[in-house]
Amino acid sequence: MKRRDFLKMTSISTLLAAGEWMGLSNVFAQFPSKSVSGYSNGSYQSDSSMEHRKLKGLDVSAIGLGCLPMVGYYGGKFDKRDMIALIRRAYDKGVTFFDTAEVYGPYTSEEWVGEALAPFRKEVKIATKFGFGVEERQPTALNSHPDHIRRAVEGSLKRLRTDHVDLLYQHRVDPNVPMEEVAGVVKDLIQEGKVLHWGMSEASAFSIRRAHAICPVSVVQSEYAIWWREPETKIFPTLEELGIGFVSYCPLGRAFLTGMIDENSRFKQGDRRWNLPRFTPEALKHNMPLVALVRKWAQRKGLTPAQFALVWILSRKPWIVPIPGTTHPGHLDDFLGAGIIRLSAWEMEEFDKEYAQIDLMGHRADPFTESQIDK
Repeated sequence: MKRRDFLKMTSISTLLAAGEWMGLSNVFAQFPSKSVSGYSNGSYQSDSSMEHRKLKGLDVSAIGLGCLPMVGYYGGKFDKRDMIALIRRAYDKGVTFFDTAEVYGPYTSEEWVGEALAPFRKEVKIATKFGFGVEERQPTALNSHPDHIRRAVEGSLKRLRTDHVDLLYQHRVDPNVPMEEVAGVVKDLIQEGKVLHWGMSEASAFSIRRAHAICPVSVVQSEYAIWWREPETKIFPTLEELGIGFVSYCPLGRAFLTGMIDENSRFKQGDRRWNLPRFTPEALKHNMPLVALVRKWAQRKGLTPAQFALVWILSRKPWIVPIPGTTHPGHLDDFLGAGIIRLSAWEMEEFDKEYAQIDLMGHRADPFTESQIDK
């Protein structure tokens, strides 16, 4: 038996065993590891040992790749060739789910993702987003008007070098455009074959229900991590009721949970964290006990802190997929090492009890960003 096939079989066995103990065997049985054929010339071969999950019919790797940091979101300038190589490295290691948006750059992230994935486009799922006035040169203004949505999608298809988007998100709910109107446009795009699945980002339960009544929502994306758990009470019950999948962005707490940031870390303008309340000097110092807790549990499970942060998310629900981002091959290899290790029910309960003893300081978003999040 080949090593890859052996790993695949043991991966499934381990998942089913854990699921059986937790009463989730029937659920996990729906998410087997899936072999992904390599690029035709043999240059690229995806690792088939990665667990796959279904987000309301959308089959993706259990860990996806967020492609926002590559455009300098956290500072720095990165070479196009290096980032394309990084995206392909992720595919080599079993990642089949890649997240981007027209506003990332703007446009740059979509262009690099499109070029990187072109050789094996049929083997991967690409998610992109509309919802900001990029075409109108107002990239910080919300815009989900029908004519804008269509222009945005046509531009994304061109940049992504494809004839369809696997998952199209509304980046933010636009209070000036009725949700039913937005859903109607996306429904038309799905009927035209330009979009396969619809998603929403940072949407409230009320908006999700309104949208879903017109055009079925496959996925909702929101920030979710050990230190930001609001979705559990705000939208998880609705998602579970409607059978909608969930994608977690910033699952590593913008690197805070990896242990690479300490109380002496400082951020300059140009790094997204420079004006976030949780990254002020006072908040960093105050929140260090959480880093210590994550590190303790990572050591207990034989993981790195980044791996543990992802394992924690993957252990919460079988319909959750985190999409950590990076610009560094070593960091990519690290967090993809989260593999098939999961926390048992009693481990999650024990961790939560310790977590509840920690008082966290600072909100996750700055006031302007918070003003554009649907409540």
